[in-house]
Amino acid sequence: MTLRVVGAGLGRTGTLSLKLALEKLLGAPCYHMAEVFAHPEHIPAWTTAARGGAVDWEQLMSGYAAAVDWPACSYWPELAASFPDSIILLSTRSASSWWQSATATIFPASLGVPHGDPWRDMLDAMFASRFTTQLNDEAACIAAFERHNARVRAEAPRARVSSSGQRATAGRRSVARSVCPFRTSRFQGQTRARNFSRRTNRGTRPAPGPSPAVRTSLKPSEGVD
Repeated sequence: MTLRVVGAGLGRTGTLSLKLALEKLLGAPCYHMAEVFAHPEHIPAWTTAARGGAVDWEQLMSGYAAAVDWPACSYWPELAASFPDSIILLSTRSASSWWQSATATIFPASLGVPHGDPWRDMLDAMFASRFTTQLNDEAACIAAFERHNARVRAEAPRARVSSSGQRATAGRRSVARSVCPFRTSRFQGQTRARNFSRRTNRGTRPAPGPSPAVRTSLKPSEGVD
């Protein structure tokens, strides 16, 4: 199995909906932050990538047909280069709505992980090298969000890029046509902040990472979208 879709869209741009849709379309697993919870042994590789080290992307992505969400989206150039036949999928939404979602969910959860924990080391290195460490600063985060999207649009080969707004049905249909010839059902509302507690109560999230500190601070309902 080889990676067929590289998700370049940042977390909180409908990445869980994309994960579910792509798994149905491709009939194979899609990498997402949830996979890091399930496979904490992947953390050193992501930390190495954030610090500029060499990563065996084929080994890390073994068994997956697609990758979306953080941390994979931060390394879309490396993944796209390692899998030259893959589609590069940029999921987006308005910067203001993205900020409202991220600051209510994943950013406070990330900042709650104690320093020195491998999870925090991975997140800090990733945000420092590929986003911004100022997760409490709206202007800094929106600037990083827009800078990331602009880089994808400027540097990704146009023939390989497909884009989708979080609520754009037409965009999702174009993604479906790109990766699979048959039709699939819609996946909507999977990433809305108000659904976090519902999903947690139903037990649909994977168990969090290895340390008790992470289990306390980075709840699976807050950290994997």
